[in-house]
Amino acid sequence: MRIAKTTAATVTTAALALGLAACGGSSEPSKSQPAQSASAAGPKFAGQSLTVWRLGDPNEPSQKYMDELVAEFKTQTGADAKVQWIPWPQVNDKFTAAAAGGEGPDVTEIGNDQVPLWQSQDALAPVTSITTSGDQAQIPKNLFGLETIDGEVYAMPWGAGTRAVMYRTDWFKELKIEVPKTWDELLAAAKKIQEEKGKDVDGFAFNGGSDANHLLGALAWSEGGDYAVKEGGKWVGKLTDPAFKAGFASYTGIVTSGVSGKSRLTQNTTDIRTRFSNGKVGMYLTASWDIATIKEESKGKIKDGQMAFFPLPSKSGGETPAFFGGNDIAVWNDAKNKELATEFVKLASGKKWADRYAKDGGLLPVYPDTLAELAKDPAQAPFAAAFAKAKAFPADPQWTEANETKAVLQNAARSVIEGKATADDALASANKELEDILNQS
Repeated sequence: MRIAKTTAATVTTAALALGLAACGGSSEPSKSQPAQSASAAGPKFAGQSLTVWRLGDPNEPSQKYMDELVAEFKTQTGADAKVQWIPWPQVNDKFTAAAAGGEGPDVTEIGNDQVPLWQSQDALAPVTSITTSGDQAQIPKNLFGLETIDGEVYAMPWGAGTRAVMYRTDWFKELKIEVPKTWDELLAAAKKIQEEKGKDVDGFAFNGGSDANHLLGALAWSEGGDYAVKEGGKWVGKLTDPAFKAGFASYTGIVTSGVSGKSRLTQNTTDIRTRFSNGKVGMYLTASWDIATIKEESKGKIKDGQMAFFPLPSKSGGETPAFFGGNDIAVWNDAKNKELATEFVKLASGKKWADRYAKDGGLLPVYPDTLAELAKDPAQAPFAAAFAKAKAFPADPQWTEANETKAVLQNAARSVIEGKATADDALASANKELEDILNQS
């Protein structure tokens, strides 16, 4: 997936997310990041400058945020920061040119799932030292899954987005369905929806398309499974482990149990959203950025009050881990002064400014106490609950090939659902293919 596509979706998320902007950012200086450390650095950096790339087009909140962040950076370090906004259509080309030795930034915003790709091009510098003290030590370690490569951290989480189950509240009320707390309750609710709304309706929609692993991953992670782990410098696939098999069985069972149509094995979230807009889906895994489009696609037939979210439940109860998507901030490897660039990343990713970044951008905060405050809001609680257990796909630049180009897991699932292979055989084949792809030099 190209960075322009990924990060553009993230910013669209920020603009459209339902209520996510109110995530309780603090405007007070952080107690654990005292000003004296920066003031000591002030004389050292006075009169110097660096370039910061922000992705997309600025709006009033984001411009104000950057103006105030840059002002504090100058107060603390004596250095100037010039912010350049890179329009989405230009992002991939700009990064490619900069990585090839062209005119690049000192610091850049970056989509978290793009970190492995650009790190593999030697475009990012390690920022591991930032993670071990001060505010940043509070950021949960599970949020560094895509940023950590061979023991080094190459970007700092800045703001996040995640997924939960959207459902038709009016259907639930009409059919007297309670919000599911376990996977079996979700399947029972889906069957009841189908019984009453018709067999062409997906009670809970199966995602077998380009973003299928957001659903499969959540179910596999909830069982303790994983896709692959690094052992001895090589990726070792874990698709044949019992835990992953259990999550895979739940995933394929969405179709084999009959709650989602067998004729729609390749639909992705966009396809499902359109069917939801047309009254053909009762529940599906997505995020709140779909709400505005559903209202438009349904021509007003589905209104705000007819849509709500709950966390995707696991078999044993409680929330499944969700994929951690979002934006990071990183030091570009060709930065003229990496020490100064690291100071900017340290300031921006500290609690005060990271909380504000999430609040102003409509994203989820990466700091646990701010996230806990967010969880008190009923509209935002499902996302906060999912994000609290968020995980990431293998941090390897070849993951996109396995996930999208080759569709390794999607093909394995289809072969099982269509009766062409057993789950054991399909996952054994997929495991070998995944290892071959991830271990490409």
